[in-house]
Amino acid sequence: MDILVCPITKGSLVQIGEELWSKQAGLAFPIKNGIPVMLESEARTLSEEELDSLKKR
Repeated sequence: MDILVCPITKGSLVQIGEELWSKQAGLAFPIKNGIPVMLESEARTLSEEELDSLKKR
């Protein structure tokens, strides 16, 4: 997981539960059956509260 980057911004990712969050893109990429799905079409948009929680990390 340490070598993965956001496919959109090439920025770092933070694992939160079963997702990889990209602060720069504002997206959460799912991890399905232990495999990160790094497709923009599979990602969900992070809420303002979720983005705020990333700023504290």
